Amino acid sequence: MSQPPTRRRVLSLTAGAAATATPLIASGPTAQAATAGFTAEAAEVAKTAKTAARALPAQPTWAVRPFGLDQVTLGGGVFRAKRDLMLDYARAYPADRVLAVFRANAGLDTRGARPPGGWETADGNLRGHYGGHFLSLIAQAYADTREAALKSKLDHLVTALGECQQALAERGDPKPSHPGYLAAYPETQFILLESYTTYPTIWAPYYTCHKIMRGLLDAHTLAGNQQALTIAAKMGDWVHSRLGRLPKAQLERMWSIYIAGEYGGMNEVMTDLYALTGRPEHLAAARCFDNTTLLDACVENRDVLEGKHANQHIPQFTGYLRLFDHTGEETYAAAARNFWGMVEGSRTYALGGTGQGEMFRARGAIAATLDDKNAETCATYNMLKLSRQLFFHEPDPAYMDYYERGLTNHILASRRDAPGTDSPEVTYFVGMGPGVRRGYGNTGTCCGGTGMENHTKYQDSVYFRSADGNTLYVNLYLASTLRWPERGLVIEQTSDYPAEGVRTLIFREGGGRLAVRLRIPSWATTGVTVTVNGTPQGGRAAPGTYLTLNRNWRPGDRVRISTPYRLRIERALDDRTVQALFYGPLLLTAQSPEQQFRTFSFYQDFTLRGDLADAIKPASRPLHFTTHNLTLAPFHLGNDAPYHAYFKRSEPVIVFGTADSGVPNHARPDGESFLDALWQQAPFPASAQFVRAVRTLADRWLSENLFTRTERDRVITAANNADLRR
Repeated sequence: MSQPPTRRRVLSLTAGAAATATPLIASGPTAQAATAGFTAEAAEVAKTAKTAARALPAQPTWAVRPFGLDQVTLGGGVFRAKRDLMLDYARAYPADRVLAVFRANAGLDTRGARPPGGWETADGNLRGHYGGHFLSLIAQAYADTREAALKSKLDHLVTALGECQQALAERGDPKPSHPGYLAAYPETQFILLESYTTYPTIWAPYYTCHKIMRGLLDAHTLAGNQQALTIAAKMGDWVHSRLGRLPKAQLERMWSIYIAGEYGGMNEVMTDLYALTGRPEHLAAARCFDNTTLLDACVENRDVLEGKHANQHIPQFTGYLRLFDHTGEETYAAAARNFWGMVEGSRTYALGGTGQGEMFRARGAIAATLDDKNAETCATYNMLKLSRQLFFHEPDPAYMDYYERGLTNHILASRRDAPGTDSPEVTYFVGMGPGVRRGYGNTGTCCGGTGMENHTKYQDSVYFRSADGNTLYVNLYLASTLRWPERGLVIEQTSDYPAEGVRTLIFREGGGRLAVRLRIPSWATTGVTVTVNGTPQGGRAAPGTYLTLNRNWRPGDRVRISTPYRLRIERALDDRTVQALFYGPLLLTAQSPEQQFRTFSFYQDFTLRGDLADAIKPASRPLHFTTHNLTLAPFHLGNDAPYHAYFKRSEPVIVFGTADSGVPNHARPDGESFLDALWQQAPFPASAQFVRAVRTLADRWLSENLFTRTERDRVITAANNADLRR
């Protein structure tokens, strides 16, 4: 089917001629508690800035709850380094440039400032969205650092937006239908949407509205700006005034329109607004965004995603979860769970991203869709938010396994490893085809906006706590310090993640009875060792589970977690010969500009241990390897080198070391070859066990008519002649 042009394509053409998971729930009960552990100077800044934010209340439906950004501090390492690059951008980028389009629309002095560019131009149909993301960036940055200059910039932005809202209400031309209206363009786009006008005549007016409202709520909940809530509440009143009068059939048709009907997370932000204001019209407005056809399909677990715009729909399901929190309607939660299952795995590339050219493709279509336009970064931003929210309701480690993959291999990789104070230097698409390069920049685009947020909230899911406060979940092994004032705890985690190594949790302050649940990643198949104060701990540390340590903790207690990395492959669902290489959690990419798939063979180099380390050797740089005369590098390094995230696996003949049987490596109908089935049984203690396994499997292949009698005999002879003991 032909598809409309993507917004990225429109940007490239015009250029030639223009949450979160935002962590809303702060766990600290007071500003004083939240500043525990900060310097006296920082505490004084927080006090004088009146930062006691009215955080969203945790919901009774949540089994697990997050900590605030201000309660988890990143330690040294690559995550902090990339965070610091984005903080430099947050500090340096002029607020008046972000405000220019709002002031112009309100008839106010733009103070000589130019709009940011990209889609954020004086006449751009999405203008204003970037300002919302910028608000979230500054709010997150302030919550993390407590820098007074960031608070001042945030307050300046909010005050100016309040002035724009007031000016539009008093003397807008044309005057808005409701005094709560705030945007960087006239109300025309919203009116046209109600008559089903399509993109690109209009873009996504409610998407833009969502970004602005989300930024305002972040300014309130993360930085305590009361005016931000007042402005957002007025905007919510305007939304209800427009949508509350429309028939359901009209709303459903609006939300089905490609891009023009994209509303981001309006249902989420309106529900969050309701949680803060208690006004029933805000919850009613949230329900106006029910995209009923898709919602019903997902409730029934019917996969109808093929051909749909990925990022147009992902955030809707985070909103449905929030509606479930406040309405108790199970259909909302069921839809979100089922939708996640339709995307994760079956539509997820090795790095954790989804989509080709912004669109969902057929279930399982991975190899068939690899090109330079895969994995829109916005989509992963929203899939991480959805995974996080689902975990709050049901702490299934599968959600955090996905979160780790997407965070480490897509989000961390999406920021260029170079300074940039006039551009966020983040990715849009991240191609998975052969010989592609990452492109950075994206000022004013959707991925530029979410990209600003991504790198100032790495710590938001490292730790969670149970609803009763008796359990601590350690989800990610990032160097960080947790301050949990309700329990009087300060826990430091030392770690070189994403590099391999031992992770150590140290109880710096406080103690008492607490169950510490350590996530054992699904990739940790080589054995996990956990000690407390040097004593090995019992319990089954099975990959893809949590290991619980329940004891009375004391200051100075140390928990050491060792999860050795191992080289492994992941096969594309639709073609077993198209594969990606990982080292533990890290996607490795072959550095090559060649535009065709590289072909790799590994089995002929295997020893009795049956390990890819027999065929892939460490290079001189940490986390780098070599194979087939190519360098393999961890994908999170943010450069513009050409790479291959997938390769073609070719094992045409059954060979054991130097013993060549000359027999083709026949495969079953499902694509599993003889050598695949054999080496899945490794390691082999000795040659005799290896030969026995070959004989047994060869007999099975013969019985299934996959071998002739002669081929069976030649394979067994080669196994007897092989020396794989090295």
